[in-house]
Amino acid sequence: MKYTRRDLVKLGATAGAYLALGPKSARGFPSQEAVVTKPIPFSGEEIPIIGIGTRSYNTGASAEVMEQFRGTLKTFVDMGGTVIDTAAGYGRSTSETVLGNLIAEQGTGDDVFWATKVDREGRAEGVARMEGSFEKLHQEQVDLMQVHNLRDTSTQLGTMREWQQDGRIRYIGVTSSSARAYDAMVATIQAEPMDFVQINYSIADRSSEHILRMCGEKGIATMINLPYGRGRTFERVGDTALPDWAAEFCGSWGNFFLKYVVSHPAITVAIPGTTKPHHAEDNMNAARGWMPDAAMRTRMEAFFDAL
Repeated sequence: MKYTRRDLVKLGATAGAYLALGPKSARGFPSQEAVVTKPIPFSGEEIPIIGIGTRSYNTGASAEVMEQFRGTLKTFVDMGGTVIDTAAGYGRSTSETVLGNLIAEQGTGDDVFWATKVDREGRAEGVARMEGSFEKLHQEQVDLMQVHNLRDTSTQLGTMREWQQDGRIRYIGVTSSSARAYDAMVATIQAEPMDFVQINYSIADRSSEHILRMCGEKGIATMINLPYGRGRTFERVGDTALPDWAAEFCGSWGNFFLKYVVSHPAITVAIPGTTKPHHAEDNMNAARGWMPDAAMRTRMEAFFDAL
């Protein structure tokens, strides 16, 4: 893999932050705490444990909503976020355009870890789709290219590996958000070398544990979609107050759910869908302070399951 100057800066700027935050010295929830990072096993590069999902970003949004998108991205980056996950098919196929333009407008492109996806059959269509992503994101290099929903996986990964060798793509991977695809995901992980797997996981839906375990054993980074379980986490707690023991390291239920996810030893980063600035702020606060250990994760599960 070829590294640019930007890559080397990223590798050095955040290295070791996750290990430095021990459960005693970092316990608490002060907003000034450094953003916690975890390493990508393939390279050792550290990335923040909270990113942003952008399925709802589209060019058909009103001026008011577009301003909301603008504020969300600014808040996210200003608070130390870097990982932005999108796809050529998101937002009526315009998510990449919106994100590329807004990030270019804000001049923060060098601070972003771009993750996008290809969702086409055949080499030629896959190449055209990926070339379109580079153009829309205004990037000569994409940090992570993923096969969307395991569509024509072997063909697309083959092209990605060539582009990775040429330095156009830094990491490659596959995605799914459906339990129906778990068997295919397991088979793909066993058959295809890759750097990332994107999968769904939340305290409300822990059915992908076996996939996370496989990734941990194989040294594959994991990106978690649907960390709020399609809203089921918030529906379950309803008006329940955050328990005192959780308030020691969480400022909200959103923090509780995200910290549960990213404290999993096999999880690298979570990408909650985020379109509002105050949600971006709350999400990024979950990337700070003390992270639950195994005993605390068990306590969180028991509390949630009893609701």
